Amino acid sequence: MEMKALRVVVADDDPDTVLSLRLLLEHEGHIVRGVESGAEALGAVRDFGADVVLLDIGMPGMTGFAVAHTLRERYGSAKPLLIAVTGRNASADRWLARSMGFDHYVAKPYSPNEVLALLGVRRVSK
Repeated sequence: MEMKALRVVVADDDPDTVLSLRLLLEHEGHIVRGVESGAEALGAVRDFGADVVLLDIGMPGMTGFAVAHTLRERYGSAKPLLIAVTGRNASADRWLARSMGFDHYVAKPYSPNEVLALLGVRRVSK
């Protein structure tokens, strides 16, 4: 089995985080769009046809929780795979993330392999 190139949106208000995740994922053969706000994340999912969204929770304005909830409402079971990549690690945050529609939760600091392993969920045969 070969890994399908995924269309990934990386949304984080820290440009360095967006850049590092983008470089990591592009190196693995994925097609990546980086954005720095929740509103941009919603637009990118719509325009880019994302398979996966790596989403920071603590963004100003529209939080990652609000973005996940909106994507779940808008796309239902056809929503992209949602992965929280966040500095928050309280059990209440994890519970809220699950209830808002996140599929996985990765707390910073994280291993790049942890993120890549979650993307492996989407393996398809060629």
